[in-house]
This record gives sequence, C-alpha cells and structure tokens, in this order.
Amino acid sequence: MSIAAILAFWGVSALFVITPGADWAYAISAGLHRRVLPAVLGLLTGHLVATLIVAAGVGALIVGIPGALTVLTVAGALYLVWLGISTLRHPSVVQASSSETTGSAWRWWVKGFGVSGLNPKVFLLFLAVLPPFTDPRSPWPLAVQIVVLGLVHVASCAVMYIVVGYGSHRLLRSRPAAARIVSRVSGIAMIAIGAFLVTERLLHP
Repeated sequence: MSIAAILAFWGVSALFVITPGADWAYAISAGLHRRVLPAVLGLLTGHLVATLIVAAGVGALIVGIPGALTVLTVAGALYLVWLGISTLRHPSVVQASSSETTGSAWRWWVKGFGVSGLNPKVFLLFLAVLPPFTDPRSPWPLAVQIVVLGLVHVASCAVMYIVVGYGSHRLLRSRPAAARIVSRVSGIAMIAIGAFLVTERLLHP
C-alpha cells in the first residue's frame, strides 16, 4: 500500500467527516454538557469496531444476509430518535461561569458508541469506499490495509469531533438562549436522521 493511496483515501474520508450528521449532533450536545472527551471516545470506538468488523469480513457478510442491514438500520435509527427526544426534553443551558458537567463519562461514552456503532452508514462507507484504495498486489494483507485506512478515518473523525464539541461549548457558553436553541436543533437533527435512515432503507431494501 502506497502513501499516495493512503493520502487519497484520507481526502475522500475527510469529505464524509466534515459533513454534518448524527456524529456532529452528538458532539455538539456533548460540548454543551461539557462531556466532549468521553462522548468523542465513544464515537471513535464505534468507528474503530466497524473498521475491525469490515477487516474481518463480517461487514460484507452482514450486507449479504437478507434483512440484516435493515435490522441494523432500524435499530440505529430508533436509537438516534431516542437520543433526539431526550435532547429535546432536556435542552442544554450553558452559563459562562458554569463548570459543572452533566451525566457520567461512562454514559456519554456508551451513547457515543451507540451513535456510531449502530450507524449502518459507517459500515457502508467502509464497504463502498475502502476497497478501491486497497492493493491486492501489496505485501500487506488486505485486512491490514483496511485497518490502516480505517485508522486514518478514525483520526480525521477525532480531530473534527473534538473541534465541533469544544467549539460548541466555547461559542455558546455565554449565550444560554443560543445554547438552548442549538441543543434543540441537535435533537431535531438526530430524530430527522433516524427517520431518514428508516425511510431510505424501506424504499431501497
């Protein structure tokens, strides 16, 4: 595997990472609750597990089993909807002088893992985008190449989600009204993304 192939994949991966989605919404919510690190670690763990699953060949197996991806999509979508409703019920309010955190680090990690780990788009990203950047003639085994590219993607995610999480808190900590609005928008975004995932899967089984 060449450095050029890794850099090319990084460029494509970055386009997916900078596109707002469920991960962004969750990172923003974590920033407003001062739980960025555990939340981002949870998101990254989900991406890492997806990488290992695809590298092991299980991802292709899941896609090949009729109905398996639909079940995964519905489970992930319902989880996003549940998080979105919870966010709408308890919108964040950040004060300039506040140093309190909300919820345990473990709970934020688990939720983050669920957001990314149950997202079928993560598996489809690896299954659709990774193969063209691998080299069957490389001395590196295919599984190793997939893991390397997956780690490149995880690193990009780490940078972006940390920036989004801490940026949301820094920009909104002295604007409680704006923080409440952003929190509600994040909740609505999670619900909308969950609904979209279910609708897309039902229309394109």
